[in-house]
Amino acid sequence: MSMIRDLRAVVRPSRVPLRKSSSAEYDTTRDPATPSAVVDCAIYRDGARVQTPKPLTPHEAMRQVRRDGGFVWIGLHEPTEAEFSGVASEFGLHPLAVEDAVQAHQRPKLERYDDSLFTVFKTIHYVEHDELTANSEIVETGEVMCFTGRDFFITVRHGGQGSLRALRHRLQDDPELLAKGPSAVLHAIADHVVDGYIAVADAVQDDIDEVETEVFSPGRKGTPRGTDAGRIYQLKREVLEFKRAVSPLLRPMQLLSERPMRLIDPDIQKYFRDVADHLARVQEQVIGFDELLNSILQANLAQASVAQNEDMRKITSWAAIIAVPTMVCGVYGMNFEHMPELHWRYGYPVIMMITGVICLGIHRTLKRNGWL
Repeated sequence: MSMIRDLRAVVRPSRVPLRKSSSAEYDTTRDPATPSAVVDCAIYRDGARVQTPKPLTPHEAMRQVRRDGGFVWIGLHEPTEAEFSGVASEFGLHPLAVEDAVQAHQRPKLERYDDSLFTVFKTIHYVEHDELTANSEIVETGEVMCFTGRDFFITVRHGGQGSLRALRHRLQDDPELLAKGPSAVLHAIADHVVDGYIAVADAVQDDIDEVETEVFSPGRKGTPRGTDAGRIYQLKREVLEFKRAVSPLLRPMQLLSERPMRLIDPDIQKYFRDVADHLARVQEQVIGFDELLNSILQANLAQASVAQNEDMRKITSWAAIIAVPTMVCGVYGMNFEHMPELHWRYGYPVIMMITGVICLGIHRTLKRNGWL
């Protein structure tokens, strides 16, 4: 099987059925109730996971790697500074990268240190909802930070989403790919994260289409004013959060695909172009979402303004009609003794008829001009 098929089979599980036979053999995922931040620690040699009688500590794993070869992959979830300090000292990680990994809330980036690469990915999860409201949470973010060395690979995950357990299992089911070393794991994680972006972008597109249809659909009378504006604004905020995860990652992926690096296997490096291309497509989608939501919001506000103008025209029209009898009543309400037709027997019905005719004429004129 070619390298590109291997890579895509690992990071796109929907296209390749996942085997169930071997996952129980190497599942050393910790119990969530245990205090340790280490989710999994394993040694890989010649593309296969080295079986051990008991779970290894990072120190034990690294000692075996230095003695027998291979590389160690350590996964941690939200470690504290004290928990991560031992791993950092064991692998000689740079203090600045260690600080970023512990504190989290970092911008996606790629940093090169003496003997390692430090990569930050923002993971995005689409939050399912029955109805989009002004308070709906649409996307949920997390972080995956990767330390790539010559004989080690360390992942530090923050947030409840973005688990790498299934990805680790799929990689272990493909020894030919895993034999390429830590750089193959870095590529698999990058492609896994970007594929998640594509799925979220498709789901967000559906939400935007729904809002767009409602804003521009006819017969929206009875919809409370401001409802659509609040939903659109909330959707725009979520898209901006999505954009902050996608846009900064494009440059690191381009660097990994274009610039030779001694820690990245040449056979793996070329396939980072595929990740960069997919990421560029998602970035274009997200930028398009932002611009489209701006247009939808402006159109919604314009519709609200038009509706207000129509209301004001109707109010003004009825005020003009009511002004006629008001004026007549005001004139005949004055206490003058000598007024035209004041003591005439048919004066009242004549005046009322004239007033009604004038009001009817004004109404028809305003109706014909579209004010009523």
